[in-house]
Amino acid sequence: MNDARDISTVALMKSLDAAVASTNARLQPELDRDYETLRTQLARRGVDIDRITQEVGAFGVAIPSWGVGTGGTRFARFPGPGEPRNVHEKLEDCAVIQRLTAATPTVSLHIPWDSASDYRALKERAAALGLQFDAVNSNTFQDRPGQGLSYKYGSLTHTDPGVRSQAIAHNLDCIRIGEQLGSKALTLWIADGANFPGQQHLSSAFERYLNSAAAIYAALPADWRLLIEHKMYEPAFYATVIQDWGSSLMAAETLGPKARCLIDLGHHAPNVNIEMIVARLIHAQRLGGFHFNDSKYGDDDLDAGSIDPYRLFLIFNELVDARFRDAPGLAPTHMLDQSHNVTDPIESLMSSAIELTRAYAQALLVDRSALAEYQTANDVLMAAQTLKRAFTTDVSPVLARARERAGAAIDPVMTYRASGYRAECATRRPQSAGARSGIV
Repeated sequence: MNDARDISTVALMKSLDAAVASTNARLQPELDRDYETLRTQLARRGVDIDRITQEVGAFGVAIPSWGVGTGGTRFARFPGPGEPRNVHEKLEDCAVIQRLTAATPTVSLHIPWDSASDYRALKERAAALGLQFDAVNSNTFQDRPGQGLSYKYGSLTHTDPGVRSQAIAHNLDCIRIGEQLGSKALTLWIADGANFPGQQHLSSAFERYLNSAAAIYAALPADWRLLIEHKMYEPAFYATVIQDWGSSLMAAETLGPKARCLIDLGHHAPNVNIEMIVARLIHAQRLGGFHFNDSKYGDDDLDAGSIDPYRLFLIFNELVDARFRDAPGLAPTHMLDQSHNVTDPIESLMSSAIELTRAYAQALLVDRSALAEYQTANDVLMAAQTLKRAFTTDVSPVLARARERAGAAIDPVMTYRASGYRAECATRRPQSAGARSGIV
């Protein structure tokens, strides 16, 4: 590895260690009091707080490499100070999030945004920062310099077989890169679709997708999964080829057992019952994982839990229930997938990771036996109140204790700000001149 990067890693970790030690020392007495108070409250409900804390401490969600940069809208992007300029600096920011939260041990790369000359060396670099790699993400939704054919009218479903072959080849390259990184899954999302009625033969486009995806599926290593992501609209506003969980499930069942469905919380029609979709995919043994975010109006990619924390809780309730029932084939991946336009991306990602652990902890508090009895007896109010009782429990002391036991920060955002990391990045990562339009 590069000697300068080695030195930078050591300095980075020392700085964070000092900030954690300092802020934790101040917050420890208050956490101890709050944790013991909650212990007493939960004991009256027959809940062992230490068991909940241990399970929360084992939870992890992947950070998207692109998430540590400032996002944008179709109209403009306003870069923040000290943004990462390459994949190595993205890993540094991801390491900060993991060091302070102990809940984000893996990173999901996006190819070719995160191209590197030596991916095995990149894996070593990540390990030195305390990170591993999650699923790799392919990109056939935009044209890149030197690309032979354009994806303007589609990629895996394009009417031109040459374009389809090019898109397939890129996905095969992503698999080879993922093998070097230690990844075990390829996320397949395409922007293919139509903006006008009549633009596309809807049935033929889906058939072309299945044929292209089959070629990718055939190249998967034996222990890999193909995570099929759907999106209802944008950039194809009339008809997206893989637009909903039904299309995703049809594709997965056609391709084979290694193909699973990926749920992005923003990629649905308004007011869709996402937790029911989760339940159905668990039943079909096709739930592959999640891209967590939140939305108010559509596919907003807001911070997880910032708009509808109850929905996030209900999703985790289905996951915990499935584990409680020993549902077969349950091993979903978790990743944040957000656009941070006006906040420090590191702070937003830390906050989102915390909200996921909060929803998980609350779901663990649900009295499953009582809930089953109320459901069987058709006691609607008490069944609903059983869920609400778990959701309204303030589990913040559990989350903080889990972080503290892992050597992370009791208050990650406070500690991050005290560390001065963003200001230090601003001095060694000069901001590029001007702002550009478009999403990162």
